[in-house]
Amino acid sequence: MPKALSSASFGSRLRRALPPLAGLALLLTSATLCAHGVDQKDQAFIEGASGINIIPYMYLGAKHMVTGYDHLLFLAGVIFFLYRMKDVAAYVTLFAIGHSTTLLLGVLFDIRANPFIIDAIIGLSVVYKAIDNLDGFRTWFGVAPNPKAAVLIFGFFHGFGLATKLQDLTLAKDGLVPNLISFNVGVELGQLLALAVILIAMNLWRMSDSFRRSALVANAALMAAGFVLIGYQLTGYFIEGA
Repeated sequence: MPKALSSASFGSRLRRALPPLAGLALLLTSATLCAHGVDQKDQAFIEGASGINIIPYMYLGAKHMVTGYDHLLFLAGVIFFLYRMKDVAAYVTLFAIGHSTTLLLGVLFDIRANPFIIDAIIGLSVVYKAIDNLDGFRTWFGVAPNPKAAVLIFGFFHGFGLATKLQDLTLAKDGLVPNLISFNVGVELGQLLALAVILIAMNLWRMSDSFRRSALVANAALMAAGFVLIGYQLTGYFIEGA
């Protein structure tokens, strides 16, 4: 983690970085925001399928994770300053436990919440991780949340977000449990695939001289993307889901 900045220096540099990065984040995410979720082809398969379909559901779970920009942004933030594989494994395991728990329980027990609010909290998780990476909590408040507990708790919300996507569909009761478990296994496989790509890219970047100099800008961009996600979901809530 970079050396903590003074409160004035941190705030000043962050204020300069956020406006242009927020605009860039809005441009980059505006096209994909509407596409996030289950596309029509996959929706038609899920609603028309019956019985046990292990491989198709594994594929759908993996596809959702590797195309889930909100999950990937949070994951990238989590591992941004993790250099040891055992630390990466510990945090990713906590995240997996969190989102697996609420994905399975949310669908099996039909535990519902407004999807816009859940997705807004997922956006908040991205903002949290960016601020944490910049040591902003200690700089501003003199104390920081427990990072492992935060990853687990936000993992619960990420899994609940996945559950809300499936709850919008008509799932066949026949084979529901094995199909749901297969979907969750697919999510984990997709997460491992995405993690491998992110780690390779991060390690290559870390070997360059620009990494330390760019850490603040990169996390400011991550924060800006999180705020865009929050704003988009809250707009949807007040327009469609309130």
